[in-house]
Amino acid sequence: MEQRPQALARASQGDADSFSVLIEPLLDPAYRLAAVMLNDRPAAEDAVQEASVKAWRKLRQLRGDVGSLRAWFLSIVANECRMAKRTRWWSVIRLPDMERQQGDEPEARSDLHAALLRLSPDERLPLVLHFYLDLPLDEVAKTLRVSPSAAKSRIYRAAKRLRADLTLEEVF
Repeated sequence: MEQRPQALARASQGDADSFSVLIEPLLDPAYRLAAVMLNDRPAAEDAVQEASVKAWRKLRQLRGDVGSLRAWFLSIVANECRMAKRTRWWSVIRLPDMERQQGDEPEARSDLHAALLRLSPDERLPLVLHFYLDLPLDEVAKTLRVSPSAAKSRIYRAAKRLRADLTLEEVF
């Protein structure tokens, strides 16, 4: 298997196999991010696919090395999710989600999931990146395109709002 910096150089020159080597380990975290942001599996798959195509087209615009690839790609995925949320005219005709009707989810998980969905996408994104995808603070900052201290503040504020929302639910 070729070295990742060499794969990046070759992918930038148009080598699809090298791009696949680079993007393959990022697809699972990208899908998990999109699934939480959109709360819709097919839409999440579409967002990751669109983000992959955009990443392939814009690979030459990547500033930095292979180390910044994950943050760069996840920011593309996050932008795709934002665009999908804005242009969801087709959600009016959406069919019921059969998994939810079966009641497989534990109650605590669905409470947390519902509370996460009540957050705005901009509040949800730092939490998902840091706690769900286990990204370190500096990568969260790169993905959000902010400073590490701003990323830390966004995580703190979103967690505080989420915590307040969850404790408010417990009271009722």
